[in-house]
Amino acid sequence: MGDPHRVGVIGLGVISRAYLDTLADHPEVNIVAVADLDASRSAEVAATIPGAEAMSVERLLARPDVQTVLNLTIPAAHADISLATIDAGRNVYVEKPLAVTFSDGRSIIDRAASAGVRVGCAPDTVLGTGTQTARAAIDGGLIGRPMSASAVMVTPGHERWHPNPDFYYAPGGGPMLDMGPYYISALIHLLGPVRAVTGASSRLRAERVIGSGPRTGQRIPVDVDTHLTGVLEHANGALSTITTSFDGVRTTAAPIEVHGETGTLAVPDPNYFDGEVRLFPLGGTEWRALEPQAGYAKASRGIGLIDLVRADGQRPPRADGDVALHVLETMTSLLRSASEGQRIELTTTAQRPVPVPLTPLEDWKAYDAAKTR
Repeated sequence: MGDPHRVGVIGLGVISRAYLDTLADHPEVNIVAVADLDASRSAEVAATIPGAEAMSVERLLARPDVQTVLNLTIPAAHADISLATIDAGRNVYVEKPLAVTFSDGRSIIDRAASAGVRVGCAPDTVLGTGTQTARAAIDGGLIGRPMSASAVMVTPGHERWHPNPDFYYAPGGGPMLDMGPYYISALIHLLGPVRAVTGASSRLRAERVIGSGPRTGQRIPVDVDTHLTGVLEHANGALSTITTSFDGVRTTAAPIEVHGETGTLAVPDPNYFDGEVRLFPLGGTEWRALEPQAGYAKASRGIGLIDLVRADGQRPPRADGDVALHVLETMTSLLRSASEGQRIELTTTAQRPVPVPLTPLEDWKAYDAAKTR
């Protein structure tokens, strides 16, 4: 199996725990350093990972044994940290979105190509059995030619549970940049790249009230639109509609539905790795659940980084930078379309990532293999 791939983690906020639970004891990855603006948080996390050292961001980037930096900072810092990582000659795997502006995302991909390093980017939830089984069903012809899809995400807003939700309502936040990566990444896996978009957006209120933690009751400004609806024109001719909202309460709509000439697929929430895929065939009388056919089974956040490590130049990582840049341009173009009131043609494209064969938990975690070497 060789030596574990050495990783440094920058940004130790709420999402970091999910990544560390996957990576900290994985035999193919060795977390050697962690950094956060809060030095006490760095020390606390380092104490839970054998061999990891807490340090400043600058020291981590200068550390010669770090091969890949896992960038879990807030979205507004994604570009700065990713570019600094690339300039230090390291690979970077970044939490979604790749950046908050398309120009910053483009800079990350171009500079990485010039430096000869790799870029990976969340979401990796689409590598689980939910989205991958739906993709296998489409590719296997179970719904005939796919013609359209719908994607729906409706919540009343993150301030109800997040103790520091400010960045969700600041430039670079909002429901599209926050949750859109899951849905658009899934649609690209299912239907392929997008060639053009049209969007419309709105904002329900100018302030939000924090509902949990030490800042409960504090009002924060809303500086972005909090409801967006758009149409995606895929290169294969299919049309997808997408709604992302922080202004609703709940919905009965399937997170994603794909409609074809001979059937409809109900696809589980792409914010999660698994879930039931259901098929309603033309002429049928009821929905039928499909057994998992593809994907990393019982996966968790961080599997995309493991997939990047395993790719090792033999194939593009499945959660790679080109897909992330295409997702970012799709999202920012939807926002620009909503602002300008016009259809926008995209300048990027991306290949559908290589499908994930059905991979049991014990195989992707590779514990048995590690114990026998």
